[in-house]
Amino acid sequence: MSQDDRFAFIAEWYDPNASLFRRYELLYYPKDGSVEMYDVKNRRTFLKRTKYDDLHLEDLFIGNKVTVFSRHLSLVDYGDQYTARKLGSRKERTLALVKPDAVPKIGDLIDIIINAGLTITKAKMMVLSRKEAMDLHVDHQSKPFYNELLLFITSGPAVAMEILGDDAVSEWKKLLGPANSGVARSDAPGSIRAMFGTDGIRNAAHGPDSFASAAQELELFFPSSGGRGPANSAKFTDCTCCIIKPHAVNEGLTGKIINAILEGGFEISALQLFNMERANVEEFYEIYKGVVAEYTEMVTELCSGPCIALEIRQLDPQKVFRDFCGPSDPEIARHLRPGTLRAIFGKNKIQNAVHCTDLPEDGLLEVQYFFKILDN
Repeated sequence: MSQDDRFAFIAEWYDPNASLFRRYELLYYPKDGSVEMYDVKNRRTFLKRTKYDDLHLEDLFIGNKVTVFSRHLSLVDYGDQYTARKLGSRKERTLALVKPDAVPKIGDLIDIIINAGLTITKAKMMVLSRKEAMDLHVDHQSKPFYNELLLFITSGPAVAMEILGDDAVSEWKKLLGPANSGVARSDAPGSIRAMFGTDGIRNAAHGPDSFASAAQELELFFPSSGGRGPANSAKFTDCTCCIIKPHAVNEGLTGKIINAILEGGFEISALQLFNMERANVEEFYEIYKGVVAEYTEMVTELCSGPCIALEIRQLDPQKVFRDFCGPSDPEIARHLRPGTLRAIFGKNKIQNAVHCTDLPEDGLLEVQYFFKILDN
């Protein structure tokens, strides 16, 4: 990149006072990490060129949400051909499918993906039907292990993720290592299959071999036609709801929070990434309106970027998930309940890492809101 590089994006910001979207041209200068914004409609400078440390080059891709001086902006298009050519070319999307044997290690796998500089843009815990498994493994139809493969992939929940990044197809294959876990342990001991797989079939995770098959397989799990893909794995019994908030997802804490929940003795029986519309968040948080002073900021946080909804099952009646999350204010949590999720991962009352169901009788309702109403 040359010294005077400048990248341009078209960004949208929802103005809650006027209840409309405003468009800006967002300019980013990688040399000194400065930003500049123009109001497209009124054709005037909105923000003079200013250094801003919280925005990075890897955050700039179409479809992402970024925060500039507490304004949550959606990047909807490239601002010029130069930016499209320079930043759009190597970005690829691929499928990362975590198989049933490695689902208990999903927190570690998410950490590996994030630490490799890849972005998780979609995620859903699913139960595959035999037909869906056959569509996925159509290439292996003539292989002797075909039936065993189908039985295994449908034996329990799997987690499908769309991951985005430079050369994502080959990067993900590299992280996975050789298909046979035994071979992986000798040839690529640091790979996912070496660490979490057992053999050639129970090998922790799957990745497409090429850009073309990545597009095809993503279509099976996340249909672009707006269809549903495989069913989610929610059980809707003995459950409560947890949402990993956008700031925590953005800070790369998803894997760590999931690990903490599993180590706490809770079961995660459903998981899905959502980009929430403001109207949905207002509906979901309705019980807090007029009750909690921070209601508007809570709504803004939950629709500021991707969040991850979890169905949590508390099979041990002595363990209460709400207690495990701790007081809603992380500062208070750090004093009174230092081992809780909000004490460890929260920043302030709004960005307190997780939402959890407050009233036991609302647990099922909140789980249904995400896994029945929004996922359809």
